[in-house]
Amino acid sequence: MTFNTFGHLFRFTSWGESHGEVIGCVVDGVPSLIPLTEADIQVYLDKRKPAQSRYTTQRKESDTVKILSGVFEGKTTGAPIALIIHNEDQKSKDYGDIKDKFRPGHADYTYFEKYGIRDYRGGGRSSARETAMRVAAGAIARKILGKSITIKGYMVQMGDDKVASQSYDLKQIDKNPFWCPDAKTAARWGAKLDAIRKNGSSIGAVIEVVAEGVPVGFGAPIYKKLDADLASAMMSINAVKGVEIGDGFASAVLSGEENADCMRVKNKKVAFQSNHAGGILGGISTGQPIVARFAVKPTSSILTSVDTIDKNGKNTTIMTKGRHDPCVGIRAVPVGEAMMACVLADHYLMAKAIK
Repeated sequence: MTFNTFGHLFRFTSWGESHGEVIGCVVDGVPSLIPLTEADIQVYLDKRKPAQSRYTTQRKESDTVKILSGVFEGKTTGAPIALIIHNEDQKSKDYGDIKDKFRPGHADYTYFEKYGIRDYRGGGRSSARETAMRVAAGAIARKILGKSITIKGYMVQMGDDKVASQSYDLKQIDKNPFWCPDAKTAARWGAKLDAIRKNGSSIGAVIEVVAEGVPVGFGAPIYKKLDADLASAMMSINAVKGVEIGDGFASAVLSGEENADCMRVKNKKVAFQSNHAGGILGGISTGQPIVARFAVKPTSSILTSVDTIDKNGKNTTIMTKGRHDPCVGIRAVPVGEAMMACVLADHYLMAKAIK
């Protein structure tokens, strides 16, 4: 299995399986003398870990990270940083009934066809368990970027229920289990997801991630565009089926004058009158907030019987037992933040190298 590494100058390689003993990653390209402790990483892992509410999988994992290398006396040395997290609550027996069946909508079939073998215990490498290491790498990326660049993610849609943009209150994000910027919408989502969960089904979501403080000049034409790398990063997250930057698909219905992010000079600085482009023009950051949005499909592992086939090519049905997120979009929020951080750290280092 190839392509387990993400990034260029700042890059990480993740390894391990959902129900293996440990998962881990090696982060390379980190400059020396950056203050870094396990606590700096843990604060972001705690946002992603399971069983924090009844709306996520009840798998009990502390996601406690351990730094094995690349840090000495509280500072990075410039050497590769190795991280591990022990899996503490595997219940592989939950997957015994599906070891010969393929879950529709899941990677089971394609993994088996490509490799001739698949780890049916939670999906192995195709499991969202791998994203814990993305979050860990993202925490290191934030340290590279420094405090002047901030990254915030939140859910803006669950199913067909959207948060009205005029209702955004970012102070609400950390006050509800959906990372939702509107308290009333979060309450509606809670009631809706309770019913979906009890019916043994699942639902999709849309997450928005915004980075502020990004200077002009990240990214390069033609094949190293910042938005292209962001789209690739977000698309690599489990269950993501669509990505847009700025207004994205909504820009298709705008006129040229409506879509134009008009500019003026104020106090000897460039001021944009709007941000339809999501902070990126020609693949290069404009200095405005970077805005990315991604759509997450409903969880494929559900307690509802659906038609499928087995590895012998016979028709059958499947119902997935075990502990699964009824809406994977909830825990995808910190993962989206992490991937934004990793891309920006990569482009930050490239911008410094070019200069």
